[in-house]
Amino acid sequence: MEMGEKKEVSANGAPSGKLSAEALERAVFANTGAARGEVLIGPAVGEDAAVIEWPQGKLLVFASDPIVGAVSGAGRLLVRVNVNDIASKGAEPCFMTVTIILPPSMGEGAVASIMKEIHDACAADGIAIVGGHTELNDLYAHPVLNAALIGTADRAFRASDVASGDVLFVSKHVGIEGMAILASDRPDLLAGVLSDDETALTRGWMDHTSVLGESRLLRGHASFMHDPTEGGFLGGLGEICRLAGLDADISYDAVPLHPFTRRAAEALGFDPLRLVASGSMIAAVPADHAALVESAFLDASIEIARVGVMKAPADGGASCRHPALSAEPGEELWPLLKRGRRPA
Repeated sequence: MEMGEKKEVSANGAPSGKLSAEALERAVFANTGAARGEVLIGPAVGEDAAVIEWPQGKLLVFASDPIVGAVSGAGRLLVRVNVNDIASKGAEPCFMTVTIILPPSMGEGAVASIMKEIHDACAADGIAIVGGHTELNDLYAHPVLNAALIGTADRAFRASDVASGDVLFVSKHVGIEGMAILASDRPDLLAGVLSDDETALTRGWMDHTSVLGESRLLRGHASFMHDPTEGGFLGGLGEICRLAGLDADISYDAVPLHPFTRRAAEALGFDPLRLVASGSMIAAVPADHAALVESAFLDASIEIARVGVMKAPADGGASCRHPALSAEPGEELWPLLKRGRRPA
């Protein structure tokens, strides 16, 4: 900003533009996640970029995902969606940059609140926040958050490594994120299906949407791992099949469903296998490692289920199709959120 230039001020008195150095110190630089010795130069006023000493012999794994419009829990969610992408490649999340652009009406307090969520989530997963950008901008009516996350891995997980005969596993139960969103945003749809206490428990499933624990157990055994998000289990399975050029024999009755999810699906008429499914990991594991995986998950008290096996496609092309669905499974959550309110 040139000397003498004036920033425009919003109705609540917060200036539009970059935060002051003092505000950055209060709201941002006090929340930089885990302390990592590899960070030689981290975030500070006047520093243009981070400098990191890269561990010898490690692969770099990179992911970037935004969160747009959300406020409550947005910082934690921003970390979670990026960590899950890194974890699916068998990597340890290490270094994150964060961009926060908020309407000026939200002010420094909102920046500090979001950064504290990001800090807590990063510290829990051993991630150092090494840089980014923060500003209040009156061109935006809703928050925009973006993160770029770098992790380290010992090997590359390629879909081409998936082989016919690999066992397909699913961790926890499918539809965790979708049900948590329903319980938070549309509890009226669940009224009469779940009790108030059950709805509150389901809302808390958002705390179980990380798959970093699964990644740490699987990375020494799996051929490939995938975090099924939009389109749920079926969407994620279809993506694996397309990438690998294989088909799959699936026992759909073996796909783990929580009783709350099953009841909601029956009452509301949606397919739980197409409900956004962050929190579950789909993994293809060579058959001779399958028992080792089950033993490791049992010791870690994380649920995992065998749901099928990869196989060569009978018709020369991968399918992995649910018999009752079209070739491209859609996402069930969005129509549910748009439904009219259920009568009391």
